[in-house]
Amino acid sequence: MKLRALFLILISIQSVVVAADYTITQLGKRFDDPWSLAFISEDKFLLAELTGELKVVNYTTGEVEALVSNVPEVVYASQGGLADVIIDDAFAFTQQVYMSYSARDADQNNQITLFVARAKLVGNALQDVEVIFKAQAPRRIPMHLGAKMVILTDGTLLIASGDGYDYREDAQYLDNHFGKMVRINKDGSVPEDNPFVDDENALPEIFSYGHRNMQGLLVDEDGTIWEHEHGPKGGDEINILEPGLNYGWPAICYCVDYSGAQITPFTEKEGMEQPLKYWRPSIAPSGFMLYAGKEFPEWQGDLFLSALASRDVRRVSTDFSENSEEVLFSELKARVRNIYEAPDGKILLLLDGPDGRIMKISK
Repeated sequence: MKLRALFLILISIQSVVVAADYTITQLGKRFDDPWSLAFISEDKFLLAELTGELKVVNYTTGEVEALVSNVPEVVYASQGGLADVIIDDAFAFTQQVYMSYSARDADQNNQITLFVARAKLVGNALQDVEVIFKAQAPRRIPMHLGAKMVILTDGTLLIASGDGYDYREDAQYLDNHFGKMVRINKDGSVPEDNPFVDDENALPEIFSYGHRNMQGLLVDEDGTIWEHEHGPKGGDEINILEPGLNYGWPAICYCVDYSGAQITPFTEKEGMEQPLKYWRPSIAPSGFMLYAGKEFPEWQGDLFLSALASRDVRRVSTDFSENSEEVLFSELKARVRNIYEAPDGKILLLLDGPDGRIMKISK
């Protein structure tokens, strides 16, 4: 599949300008709920499918070279399964891989929660698989898991643990992991400088709280932590994260519930952070990328959000000015699950669903 887009369309909604000059090429064939990927070399990446399969994919051909064995067993249902895969910042030496997924926990009445495991990738198998985090956020149905991960500039691991959908009020309390950003060391221990380590009423792993369903997480060169999260019917947010801060959900939001009911009458409260940008109605943001490649020099330094409900990608300038947003790749008419910059500066889109595809964006 190859499309050539050379057009300029202006639309008035939210002062969004739609413009494009790129080529879209399908990479490989069909993938089953492709959720995340991580490059392990310039020509190979790991692809995590929500079903629980981890595949080695050739970046040039899109062919699946191998199924990785010894992947932890997951609960594949609703929004649950094998979610995020990232590699260690010293992967060439450690061969360390980190995976987030939903599974049942015998210690929490066999209910489902978010797990994070690390393992060594040796050949096409995982070795020394070890659970390093298990969220104290049990639920019957695996919804709003968050499950995004990033390695911070100090070498610690930041994990998004979503509000579980039916447990949103718990996002404001520090005795659980619902609606929390969690910071741990790579071995699962708690960093001594976490903001709540000395609070006997708080879980020591918590980095920030008052979040909903965090689906975007990245760190820029100066160590700034960028995050985005789903609102319900409106209220998607972009935030910069700081330790110990309360990001408001569900006490404040720019949203209504899916039923149309009002969740809260407040959009601001003292002691709660305001988003840098929000969407109303919702675009349902999923993946997150800060572009730095040479393929599209005009996009360097911009944020990219893949989106499910609006079926497109949003390019957002970090100055958040009135005309800072551009709609891209809407001609695919597909739910875009994730977005990545490849080593050569091209952009990869993961298209959602059991008949999922990977699309490569180039000049």
